[in-house]
Amino acid sequence: MKNKYKIAVSGSADARPCVRNIKQLAEDIGKEIVIQGCVLVTGATTGAPYYSAQAAKRAGGISIGYSPASTEKQHIKSYRLPTDVFDLIVYTGFDYAGRNLLMTRASDAVIVVCGRIGTLNEFTVAFEDQKPIGVLEGSGGTADLIRIILRGGYRGPKRIIFGKDPKKLVQDVIELIKKHKKSK
Repeated sequence: MKNKYKIAVSGSADARPCVRNIKQLAEDIGKEIVIQGCVLVTGATTGAPYYSAQAAKRAGGISIGYSPASTEKQHIKSYRLPTDVFDLIVYTGFDYAGRNLLMTRASDAVIVVCGRIGTLNEFTVAFEDQKPIGVLEGSGGTADLIRIILRGGYRGPKRIIFGKDPKKLVQDVIELIKKHKKSK
């Protein structure tokens, strides 16, 4: 593996706000993260992040999940979340908001794929931390609202890249990580 940067996929655990081909789009992002030499990080959840983790696993990559639960039992029984595609699950015990903060801060960048309010929370944490962010436009939900949100925020896009092609978006995010790391 080339870089070993950790790239989080932030997205909707429920596919309803997403476009019809969300599974393929999320899988393409997960696969590209691995092919391009990085580690996938997710919220150890279902939906778009899970599809990315499945593809990362099939591509032979490393997948780390950050769970809102305190234990594996709680992760499975109370939260009803998967364990099968993760090489490591960090059981944060901080419910969703705390998990979002830890997952985002543990990553070198975040890619937004579709999404709902939790995805918006992960996006704003990454934005405030000035992390590199990629947004897969055309994936539905939060991802397709970020440009509008930024116009009202009056602080500009900072380290945000928008794209519709998963392969190019991952490439561009990796370049942004490299630039960000040099500037620190």
